[in-house]
Amino acid sequence: MKILNPNMILSASGWRKVFAVSGEETDTTTEIGMENTCISVLSALVFSDYVKKRTGKRTPTIVLGIDTRPTGPEIANAMIRLLLKEKVVVRYVGVTAAPEIMAYSKLFDGFIYISASHNPIGHNGIKFGLNDGGVLNGKENALLVEEFKAKCSDEFALQNVSRLISVRSQSDLEWVYSESISTKKEALEIYKTFSKNVISSLTNVSLQDKFFDNLKAQIKANPIGIVCDFNGSARTMSIDKEFFAENNLNFYPFNDIPGKIVHEIIPEPENLVYCAKKMEELQKAGTKDAILGYMPDCDGDRGNIVYWDSKTDSAQILKAQEVFSLSVLAELAFSYWLNKNDSSYKPAVAVNCPTSMRIDEIAKAFNAKVFRGEVGEANVVNTARLARKEGYTVRILGEGSNGGTITFPSSVRDPINTIFAFVKLLTIKDTPEGKGLFHIWCQLSGQEDKYKDDFTLSDVLETLPVYTTTGVSESRAILKISTMDHAKLKGNFQKVFENSFKNGADGLLKKYGISSYKCILTNATTEKVDAKDFSESGKGGLKIQLFENSDKPSAFIWMRGSGTEPVFRIMCDVKGNNPDKEKDLLAWETKMLLEADKM
Repeated sequence: MKILNPNMILSASGWRKVFAVSGEETDTTTEIGMENTCISVLSALVFSDYVKKRTGKRTPTIVLGIDTRPTGPEIANAMIRLLLKEKVVVRYVGVTAAPEIMAYSKLFDGFIYISASHNPIGHNGIKFGLNDGGVLNGKENALLVEEFKAKCSDEFALQNVSRLISVRSQSDLEWVYSESISTKKEALEIYKTFSKNVISSLTNVSLQDKFFDNLKAQIKANPIGIVCDFNGSARTMSIDKEFFAENNLNFYPFNDIPGKIVHEIIPEPENLVYCAKKMEELQKAGTKDAILGYMPDCDGDRGNIVYWDSKTDSAQILKAQEVFSLSVLAELAFSYWLNKNDSSYKPAVAVNCPTSMRIDEIAKAFNAKVFRGEVGEANVVNTARLARKEGYTVRILGEGSNGGTITFPSSVRDPINTIFAFVKLLTIKDTPEGKGLFHIWCQLSGQEDKYKDDFTLSDVLETLPVYTTTGVSESRAILKISTMDHAKLKGNFQKVFENSFKNGADGLLKKYGISSYKCILTNATTEKVDAKDFSESGKGGLKIQLFENSDKPSAFIWMRGSGTEPVFRIMCDVKGNNPDKEKDLLAWETKMLLEADKM
């Protein structure tokens, strides 16, 4: 008998593979073939069993949704059939954005979201979660992975697929699909209501209404237009158009046909050029309010930003670390504005290990503590949860390395929250009752001289701490490593690094005045500072902070094997505008890693 080999990446951030039956990652076919159908069925079976065990319910309710990839409907159909066979109540929302399904699932027992996020169109994947608004953490995901692998190893797995998805009644299947329209409508309303809570940080509806009325009045007086390159993503069928209109924001979407993906999916600078071009076209045509823009990935949980630069009269693309830094600045200022009279207020930020050190400087201005966890949305979300248990207010968290902003009480990235962080920063200004958000930041960061009443986003950007950071999608940031045992690789790297550092790193240490270093390891929510054994990080993150005769690091190099792609990621972060130093340090890291890989 043929043993099923899923050939999947099975991380907490998502189980992913090429689902197109051809095996080609750019194939736009809708067909997934028998083996991928089996994988879909066994994935749903494992999660169904897990939810039943966790809830104690024989007939739990699970929300199921897809992004706009062509293979989504076939995967969903196989899963719906299996779930019905297992007596699960299925709420099928069809095409849905990740933040939408996660907000909606809070009403039920769990969710399955079919998406491969930013991966090429032939890929697809599966995200699992309960009703806490986020994906399963690493520990819980590991339980599912173990059971999934066991089921795949069954020599009769492929033969049993037909039996597993033969639903008791065709009418049950038809009911799920017929109800999907009303289910989708309900999900949109729940998501919109939840978004108001997230943006305002207020649960009281009357206070929420007052907050948004004030925001709308400011926007009406000083119009703001939002440009969006939907690129056929799941957000084409979410709340964006209606929600922006309700809040007096003019909206200029394009590439807004669901499923019509016209260029690469990942929202990095090379793909944000289309949004920038549209913004410049609108400005040239006299649409002067078009000052902010975004492009989501396929599942719509991430959207990096384009803005109109008032200094150069041109559309500019913000780097991922800049997007996150501005979001952190805005939300810490907003949280301060809301809580400045609360003596128990203890602000904090939760980020991943490779987030730029500029976040530490921004947080310091607001007397906020920075908690760091391993790369992975689930790791950062759980790091924030642990900080809240210690009494901290963690208003904002995320992965600066990819620009992903998570705003509490949400547990997932959401471009709407990112856009509104910027909108609040631009519109909550000085009143007789107190200073506005940008003025608060300027005062607390010792830059009062840079504040002016008619500021633009360009003025805000000039007040950010300056760092030079490797972009996550740059070719320099991705290495092909043959050593599968990452603990062994990092142990070998330690030998190479210590020897190189002892000998001056071919003159680099002298050139940049580097006198000492400190090793930091991150695994899930645990950060170990000043570690002596690099290999202890295993598959987690390894960061080497570099010092120049000071107790504050001036740079760091970082590494970690990807959990969702077969690559090894590296990066460098350098204080100041110093691209030569960043390139030299990253090249040094690359050289040492490649040498360690051969040992």
